[in-house]
Amino acid sequence: MRVLHLSDVHVDVPLSEIPWREWPNKRFIGGANLVLRRGRHFARAREKLARLADFAEREGVELVLCTGDYTALGTWPELRAARAAVERLTHAPLGYVTVPGNHDLYTTRCVEDGRFDAVFGELMRTELPAYAVEGVYPFARLIGDEVAVVGVNSARPNPAPWVSSGRIPEAQLQALPRLLAAPALAGRFVFLLTHYAPRLASGEPDGRWHGLENADALLAACASVQRGALLHGHVHRCYRVQVPGLQMELFGAGSTTQEHREGAWLFDLVPTGLTATRLSWTPEGWRRAPSSSAAPGAEAPPR
Repeated sequence: MRVLHLSDVHVDVPLSEIPWREWPNKRFIGGANLVLRRGRHFARAREKLARLADFAEREGVELVLCTGDYTALGTWPELRAARAAVERLTHAPLGYVTVPGNHDLYTTRCVEDGRFDAVFGELMRTELPAYAVEGVYPFARLIGDEVAVVGVNSARPNPAPWVSSGRIPEAQLQALPRLLAAPALAGRFVFLLTHYAPRLASGEPDGRWHGLENADALLAACASVQRGALLHGHVHRCYRVQVPGLQMELFGAGSTTQEHREGAWLFDLVPTGLTATRLSWTPEGWRRAPSSSAAPGAEAPPR
């Protein structure tokens, strides 16, 4: 089975398309940052996603996994634009599975009106609802006879503009080991999706204001998994890291569309395990990188 992992595509729209009622909060500062600095780094996001769909079709990708941050400001116009930008990828033969990022749940209102679920909810359905404790989470998708995709939500609104940390709710963390031990998952390779990085490329936890607050608890909840990979985004560098005592390797796709930092992972599930190949962006489109992982410690500063 061939699997594609992407993340942090940050599709934006002209600010004039965002309703005025969305602005009286931290989004005003985020919008200014988008205009003055951030926006230019993602100006070609749609093009890169279209070319990634070309690559996926050409290379026979069967399953696509995304670890969130489709938008910059979490508005309805952005979410709809992002869904359109990834639409071809969602038609992979074995499906497309995702979780939200912190930019998708940018403000409390984004959560209250359920906008991310309204646009992307069909891509987060669960086949084992008995294990879900908060809406659909933690969810599980059974792919063929050999793979399970499990998702937990680590993203949340952060009212302070300088804070972009995440946390998996305790109810989800308590339910996760039960789900991972479910008979339906026995013998399957498990891809676990969450937005925040439990570890940086150095093997160390991320910072207080940017990282996953209960990263250690997440890793402990995954300790029983013998065959699997934990996929995440949020840190805008593409890397992989092995955590001592954990069988699952961690893979961060970085940002698939950020200028000069583009990244994604191509996985081949074979009888002996998982083969991971890093993808890189070139003027000709996407290609397999000469090396399958980034240099240790090469993650971006908090953003």
